[in-house]
Amino acid sequence: MNHSTTPNSIQRYHKLSIGLHWLMLLLLIAVYASIELREFFPKGSDPRKAMKLWHFMLGLSVLAFALVRLLVRVTNQTPAIQPPPPPWQATIAHLMHIALYGLMIGMPLAGWLILSGEGQTIPFFGLELPALMGPNKELAHQIEELHETMGKVGYFLIGLHALAGLYHHYVVKDNTLRRMLP
Repeated sequence: MNHSTTPNSIQRYHKLSIGLHWLMLLLLIAVYASIELREFFPKGSDPRKAMKLWHFMLGLSVLAFALVRLLVRVTNQTPAIQPPPPPWQATIAHLMHIALYGLMIGMPLAGWLILSGEGQTIPFFGLELPALMGPNKELAHQIEELHETMGKVGYFLIGLHALAGLYHHYVVKDNTLRRMLP
């Protein structure tokens, strides 16, 4: 067997994984910015409606790219961290990745359910996606409360993920961050 193809010999993630990782960061920034910046505009105004529209469409883009990213992740090798972290750190990192994928998949699905339950159209760059459920404003409101809470948790998860990468790069001095750099 050629040494360069053994599971532990790859040094970096697949190029598509790297590209999707950084694209997802930009999309998440745009999703959060669009919903936060809407507050600068009066309720019912066109700019506020536009910000919400972009929030919906970018959120659905996060869902689409997260599913592609998950497929790429399970079909490609993961480069080993060198030097290897303690098992407890590897477990925490694994749980963090599960939480981040849950955020990137669950939040857009919740948004889609909210719009569906409110009987609104589900816009996606000129397309109208089908509703995931029939009109049910009470359930939509409950999902919206969960969506807002998880959005706040998302700030924490994303920030912790970034801090962990920087910690590993500058303090531990392992290859955690370098594996994901372009």
